[in-house]
Amino acid sequence: MLLETKNQPNLILYVTKIDDNPHHFKKLFKLRDEIEQLPQDCLNIKVDFHYCEFLGHYGVAFLGGLFRLIEARGGDVAFDWNTVPDKIRMNLAQNGFLCNFGFDTKPWHGNSIPYRNDLQQDMSAIADYLKYNWLGKGWVNISPRLQDAITGRVLEIYFNAFDHSQSAVGVFSCGQHYPKLGFLHLTVIDFGIGIPSSVRSLPQNLDKTANEALQWAFKPGNSTKQDSISRGAGLNLLQEFIVKNHGNLTIFSNDGYVNIGDNIIYENKCTNFRGTLINIALRCDESYYCLATEAHQLKKRLF
Repeated sequence: MLLETKNQPNLILYVTKIDDNPHHFKKLFKLRDEIEQLPQDCLNIKVDFHYCEFLGHYGVAFLGGLFRLIEARGGDVAFDWNTVPDKIRMNLAQNGFLCNFGFDTKPWHGNSIPYRNDLQQDMSAIADYLKYNWLGKGWVNISPRLQDAITGRVLEIYFNAFDHSQSAVGVFSCGQHYPKLGFLHLTVIDFGIGIPSSVRSLPQNLDKTANEALQWAFKPGNSTKQDSISRGAGLNLLQEFIVKNHGNLTIFSNDGYVNIGDNIIYENKCTNFRGTLINIALRCDESYYCLATEAHQLKKRLF
């Protein structure tokens, strides 16, 4: 992913392949830093997709947020839609990305969880999005009651973003059902101050490293808003469900990294993302579930 001038007055952003390779996340975070360092009179950017072989849902959500960030800083983003490969164009049309950025194509139902940008906290609309466009499609075989409970836990991510992130451009979401891989993904991104920075806003947390701050945020009862309902328990219960599902929860925030799956990893990274990226991957193969036994205690806690 490159920003080049090519002897033109506008910068050209060449979008390259974006999948779940850690190196690709690094490129996205670096790109955000490069754009934020540009003076305002250099924020007219043309987007070229010639070299993009694959654009995962996380890339869709991230780029959508980045382009809105450029616009919020007074810049202009122009897309060269003729450079978009056919398969990527089809996916961007289906998930609504093209429609969101001025292309006259209506989205339709398919394997994509629609791209959306929430500028304001409308939890009813977001709950419907999660329930009907993500978990309610039948891709993950869980009961309606458990669907509602998990939707409520993922809503905590949005609550946290609106309550704590201080993002000027809101929250961005996109997901994808990958039938061949047997996974259902959802990515939620904000371009705010980041979870560790928010946690360190409390005097008792000033000295916490990024991974310590993220562990603190996941503990039941912890919140940086002392006058609000605690959000920590929601994240903790979501973590439990992910583990029982044999899925995966990945978080990049500031220089902290979390990966929850078969193992639980909290790390400090050299890469710094000023914001929070959360990706939830649920396994669709019900043979992995054991919901009747393993999830029994979890359901008791959820309800």
